[in-house]
Amino acid sequence: MGSDQCHYPLFTAHCSLFTALPRFPALASRDFRIFWVGQFISLVGTWMQSTTQPYLAYRLTGQPIYLGLVGFAATLPTLLFTLPGGVFVERLDKRKLVIIMQTVMMLQAFTLAALALSGLINIWHIIALAFVLGSANSIEITARQSMLIELVGKEALPSAIALQSTIFNTARVLGPALAAPFLLFLGNKGEGWAFFANGVSYLFVIVGLLIARTHPQAKSRTASKNALGEFMDGQRYIRQTPVVLALILMATVLGFFAFPFTQQIPVVARVALAQPGDTQAAIAARNSALLAAQGIGALIAAVTLALFSAMRHRGRLLTAAQTIFGLAFISLALAKSFWLALPIMMLIGWGTVTQLANTNTLIQLNVPDNLRGRVISTYLWSLQGIAPFGSLFIGWIVQNLSVQTALLLTGSMCLLSVVALNLYTPTLRQVET
Repeated sequence: MGSDQCHYPLFTAHCSLFTALPRFPALASRDFRIFWVGQFISLVGTWMQSTTQPYLAYRLTGQPIYLGLVGFAATLPTLLFTLPGGVFVERLDKRKLVIIMQTVMMLQAFTLAALALSGLINIWHIIALAFVLGSANSIEITARQSMLIELVGKEALPSAIALQSTIFNTARVLGPALAAPFLLFLGNKGEGWAFFANGVSYLFVIVGLLIARTHPQAKSRTASKNALGEFMDGQRYIRQTPVVLALILMATVLGFFAFPFTQQIPVVARVALAQPGDTQAAIAARNSALLAAQGIGALIAAVTLALFSAMRHRGRLLTAAQTIFGLAFISLALAKSFWLALPIMMLIGWGTVTQLANTNTLIQLNVPDNLRGRVISTYLWSLQGIAPFGSLFIGWIVQNLSVQTALLLTGSMCLLSVVALNLYTPTLRQVET
């Protein structure tokens, strides 16, 4: 798909610009551009909610363990639904499936907004609605990742993944920044209006997908295979492909120890970086700033990867990012100053995106088309399906020991996994695309 797709009124004026950017071949696809813009607006709203929801949960309860429960509820559906979802995603129209799941997520955001604005919300509402959102997301993310190749083709797939990462992490900066005024100036109603804004943002990606067209890949699957047989084919391929297996094992470590820690950022803002005379507004501002700093680091990584989407030595970059990521968590545990914590959060953001984007690219480019949905679903299950237990574990550590202890443990386990998995698969550092 290339410049022949530029004959769409909304994008005609910019066609020559997009096709003149050899570093961004995915933007030559009219359908990808439509989806990309709508997804960006939606992601800004998502990050507003992701910033506001833990803050609200901690304001209502004052107990870190409840942040772990929210994270558990949000990620438990990944454990339950992602693996079987990978089989069924390959049987369905991925674009329509993404539209349906985005609609469910929109309704979830509006329900959360109504409860918060009415003053009726309590922690169990947040936990239950986090489960609803996680259920929709566990299917949507597999369908969306598998859909990218249907929008841009295989040659432009690394560019599409990098550009997706770019908007995700731009939103990761803008979302917390836009959430801050809601929390600072609207008092206890601020969370509700932030949730409402997120609900509205879903309309943009839904409308974009209604306009865009996909070009499904030809399927070579044996028609007589049942769902269980297809699932086992995917697992057999993973076991027999050492590099893919190593990438998925790395994702498991991140999913259990590292990524659940995002739910504990309000504790870092309130407790670890506490200042004399702190007010609720000061804590809210510090919480948003930490998340925004993480987002800036993530955005730097995403833009770099988008500019150099044709890079070959992804295995070496992945190993470097994993090492820096682990060291950053240990550094944050030792940091006493808010101003020192900000650049450390940037490194955590950079390491997160560099790992995920490279892992995603390496898996997608090395997996046969007819197995992509099943392998991606296993990767996402390893990354997010294990996270419910990680959220509870990290929440328990923070509640009963300290947030610094949890940070030291997370960093140490990330570094240990880098050493162990590179010893297990020495060729991982030499993987190229």
